[in-house]
Amino acid sequence: MNISRILWPAVACMCLGTATLAEQPLTVGPNGEAPTPVAELKLTEAEITEVSQGGYTAALVWHELYAWSSAVAQGARDEFARLGIEVVAETDAGFDTARQKSDVETVMARNPSIIVSLPIDPPTAAGVYGIARDAGVKLVFIDNAVDGFTHGEDYVSVVSADLFQIGNKAAVALAEAMGGSGKVGYMYHDADFPVTNQRDNAFKWTIENTYPDIEIVTEAGMADPANAEDIARGMLSRNPDLDGIYTPWAEPALGVISVLRQQDNDRTKVVTIDLNEPAALDMQNGGNIAGIIADETYNIGVYAARAAAASLLGREVDPFLVVDALSIDAGSINEGWKRSYNADAPDSLQ
Repeated sequence: MNISRILWPAVACMCLGTATLAEQPLTVGPNGEAPTPVAELKLTEAEITEVSQGGYTAALVWHELYAWSSAVAQGARDEFARLGIEVVAETDAGFDTARQKSDVETVMARNPSIIVSLPIDPPTAAGVYGIARDAGVKLVFIDNAVDGFTHGEDYVSVVSADLFQIGNKAAVALAEAMGGSGKVGYMYHDADFPVTNQRDNAFKWTIENTYPDIEIVTEAGMADPANAEDIARGMLSRNPDLDGIYTPWAEPALGVISVLRQQDNDRTKVVTIDLNEPAALDMQNGGNIAGIIADETYNIGVYAARAAAASLLGREVDPFLVVDALSIDAGSINEGWKRSYNADAPDSLQ
């Protein structure tokens, strides 16, 4: 995951650090909503025809465009095209809150019926999207809601991933790579961000409650992925016999495998989250990365667009829609890339 997706808090901190979770954590939305699988949101042929004849338009107002968000954007564009809704504007805020506000004001000059967006800073985002809400634009958010906005009144829905499923699959992948036993280093995201906090907690809970022969012997919070190498060195200096390391997304995972290579350590297995070309290459070439967990990124965009269309028809959409998680190993990189991003893997991975 690109750091731009995870810097800002959406609700109070869910990260538990070294605390033990007694009960299985559950995936919940930004305001504690229960998740609804995206497959439950369907449009009939009659509804598609009605939407396509409505002359509706959409704008995509992104926090920042990179591999993950570009795949979300493509999913939204493709679904809008299928529904006969014209995308009249698309912006990239470069992860700048002031610029995102300016982007919303700019696209409003095109009078869109819909805006799909990932709010950069939920606590201040009411000032970003208020102009669109007040004009009756259908707002669909990715990952984050806007503080003070009410579902069904101010926005249509939030579309994200099944966060427990992602963390759970990461634990299963690492346990299988370790043969079901051994010592693990747990690097969690030390920031108030529900997406990563829930995934991290799901990983930890699964290890502690499913694998009695695996012990988490060292834990370290990471606020900045630039510190991942130092954290990995500390873990390995205290526990040179680590069998596995969990990292909360791909960028810090690259720092961890850099340290392992420097130490000529080809034994310690690493699992991480979100598809990344260098990480996938390491896994493909028999390196330390044993598994990558991804979400159905493209489908996040597809169902964001579909949710907006359903709302235009007067249908109420559930507040928190989630896509599935994918567990990818060295033998399924190309298939996983296609299923996650709906695109062919880079040439280096072919």
